Amino acid sequence: MNKKRIVTGDRPTGRLHIGHYFGSLKNRVAMQESGEYEPYILIADVQALTDNFNNPEKVRKNVREVVMDYLSVGIDPAKTTIYIQSMIPETAELTVFYSNLVTIARLERNPTVKTEIAQKKEIFGESVTYGFLGYPVSQAADITVLNGEIVPVGEDQLPLIEQCREIVRKFNSIYGDILIEPEAVLSKEKRIKGLDGNEKMGKSLGNAIYLSDTPEEVNKKVMNAVTDPNRIKKDDLGNPDICMVSYYHKLFDNKEEYENVCKECREGKRGCVACKKQLAENINKTLEPIRQKRKYYEERPEIVDKILIEGTEKAREEARKTMKKVKKAMKLDYFEN
Repeated sequence: MNKKRIVTGDRPTGRLHIGHYFGSLKNRVAMQESGEYEPYILIADVQALTDNFNNPEKVRKNVREVVMDYLSVGIDPAKTTIYIQSMIPETAELTVFYSNLVTIARLERNPTVKTEIAQKKEIFGESVTYGFLGYPVSQAADITVLNGEIVPVGEDQLPLIEQCREIVRKFNSIYGDILIEPEAVLSKEKRIKGLDGNEKMGKSLGNAIYLSDTPEEVNKKVMNAVTDPNRIKKDDLGNPDICMVSYYHKLFDNKEEYENVCKECREGKRGCVACKKQLAENINKTLEPIRQKRKYYEERPEIVDKILIEGTEKAREEARKTMKKVKKAMKLDYFEN
């Protein structure tokens, strides 16, 4: 059976949190174990530098943090190739070629880019960098240099994949049928909200639970989670529909337990403190095996390095093959036999 190649990845700007776990990591493990796919996961350090250009040490440190998070949730380097973006120079070369096929106006119209620029006003002010505006071009190179056929994404990332498809069509129309046009596969899970009710979970917002958080850190964060603001006393009737603790119970409890939480809340039979303690306990039960596996790799950094070295070399070999075809099609194969 021919396996379809998946290309996906994360920016190493911090440890991964439970939003990543429910939003993409569980899906990646399931696809890895299905036997139907050949997964590649890139650590997108170059893309991380587009808005962390003044803090390279942070990006460098988090490369290994993200890899350990992958390994701790079940990403298996024997089945999934993990590699570092900046160590694939063919990607940078292909990005330059693609830059001639995309207009500034098209990049500025990309809904995902527009949203992210608005969110990063404190970094760029009124002058966004060329690197940040053009990262969809680099992302297209990431996918196509490895002949990615499937790209699992959230709904907010669809415009980026569509832009990649446009670039491939433009390239192929000029130089011949060389590149594969990738297909986006939507994640079944929606983005997980933060503990404060914000639609986005992240370090800068202080509303995330990380996969590597200690039990004490989880307990503290859950106790500060937003609940029904109209519920003042323990016996007041609550509304679990607007309570973030109830929202998280749905993620971590079984169906019967979750329904009981909501019922007791509405009837004023369950206090918020008891509800939070139960939630923290359930989250810690889920995270404990992940913590233990992560600890194993934290104590053995040489294993993490070996996984990255071998994965990057494998990815680069694939990238070399693609670029040989690309440069031949573009008449840039000087002195080749």
